Amino acid sequence: MSINRVCVFCGSRPGNRPEYTLAAHALAEEMLKRGIGLVYGGASVGIMGELADAIVAAGGEAIGVIPQSLVEREIAHPGLSELKIVSSMHERKYVMAELADGFIALPGGLGTLDELFEALTWAQLGFHAKPCALVNTSGYYDHLSAFLDHAAAEKFVKGNHREMLYIEAQPARILELFAEHPVAGSL
Repeated sequence: MSINRVCVFCGSRPGNRPEYTLAAHALAEEMLKRGIGLVYGGASVGIMGELADAIVAAGGEAIGVIPQSLVEREIAHPGLSELKIVSSMHERKYVMAELADGFIALPGGLGTLDELFEALTWAQLGFHAKPCALVNTSGYYDHLSAFLDHAAAEKFVKGNHREMLYIEAQPARILELFAEHPVAGSL
């Protein structure tokens, strides 16, 4: 399938390991090599800012989507290809999903998980067929992966739905899997 833009969910904080920032830079580098544009939450801080800065510095496409109520709080990125200001978090997630051909989560907190699981739930329900993945930097998502395996074993998540979420340590591998993913559908 052709991946033109990827929506990346990630922290508005840097975390406490330099590996998280390095993962954002590695993902940016791989996206740039493949001519893939970025869609993300629009902030200039944390892992979000690091990712956007790397894309913008190399001349890549970076589209931010941020609710008006967070423009100042999350410090909207001033140098993006495009900044879409929306009215709510619900609209933010919908607009990001519409603009993207796939979803990747770098390390992040509750917002990152909320955004990823909404995109994954939409895939489970058949609203789209876009690939979803976690960049498992330094084992950040090991416990989440184990929980999802447990949820599948306990029959709360179907096995084929559990398999919808790619979990890889290397961003290059995720983008390879995305390229092999069946054709994406829209929302």
